[in-house]
Amino acid sequence: MSKEAKVEELEFIRSKHGGVLRPEDVVEFARDERTALHADFQWDDTEAAQQFRLWQARQVIRLTITIVDSPAGKQSIPMYVSLVTDRQKPGGGYRPLVDVMSADDLRDELLRQALGELKTVRKKYQQLQELRPIFRAIEKVEEKTKCQPA
Repeated sequence: MSKEAKVEELEFIRSKHGGVLRPEDVVEFARDERTALHADFQWDDTEAAQQFRLWQARQVIRLTITIVDSPAGKQSIPMYVSLVTDRQKPGGGYRPLVDVMSADDLRDELLRQALGELKTVRKKYQQLQELRPIFRAIEKVEEKTKCQPA
């Protein structure tokens, strides 16, 4: 179904719930096979449960941190990172951050990935003038490293 039909349905759901769009209301509405939103959901409960468990596993991996000493004191950093090139392979995967930081090619990939994510944040929040100094700093890093965002 078209994006316009989905937006129309989302706006309908939002208007019926006091102007707030809640995920549980969207799921309930989308149960009806005649809706544009229906196809965006996994309705097979076994498959949905497996996909949710994989999402949970990703959360466990992403949220596993280690404490390191730095010039600024003790810092919490992630133990594992997911690189775009790994995510493009079947099954994806995560690498230890220490391994990525120790290999120039992987470190460069992580920097390109970070700059790409920051570009997305910049686009999303460009209307907030208070963040312009941060966006300028990001642009300086891009220029200094001659690194194009991933």
